[in-house]
Amino acid sequence: MAEKKGFWGEFKDFIARGNVMDMAVGVVVGGAFTAIINALVKNIINPVIGLFTGGIDFGELKIVLKPAVGDIPELAITYGVFINAVINFLIIALVVFCTVRTINRIKAEAKKKEIAEEEARKKAEEEAKANAPKPEPVEITLLKEIRDALKK
Repeated sequence: MAEKKGFWGEFKDFIARGNVMDMAVGVVVGGAFTAIINALVKNIINPVIGLFTGGIDFGELKIVLKPAVGDIPELAITYGVFINAVINFLIIALVVFCTVRTINRIKAEAKKKEIAEEEARKKAEEEAKANAPKPEPVEITLLKEIRDALKK
C-alpha cells in the first residue's frame, strides 16, 4: 500500500523534481538575460532604427487623450512602449532560436559521432570474429583423439 503523504511531503517531492529545478534556473537566467536584451534594444537597436526613421524614439511615441492640467498628469496611450516591447520580444525570440539551434546542432554532431563510434566498434567485432580461427568440428577432434590413442 502506498504511503500517504501530507501537503508538505507532496510539496517537497514537487520541488525536488528535476524539471522544477531546471525551470527555476531558467527563470533566474531569463531574468538576468532580460536586462541584457533591454540594454541591447534601448542602447543599440533603437538608435539604429531611429536613424532609419528620422530619429524617432519609440518610447516617446504616444497619443495624448487628455493633456496635463496643474498637478493632474496627462492621460495618454503610450504605444511607443508597446513597440519597444514587441522589438524586445522579437530580439529575445531570435536569440533563443539561435541558441536552441546551435545546441541542437551540437547534439546532432555528438549523436552522429556516437553512432559512428558504435558502428566502428561493431565492425571491429565482426572482423575479429571473421578472422578468429574457427573451432574444429567435434567429430574431427574425437577422431584425432582416437588416432592418438591408437598410436600409443
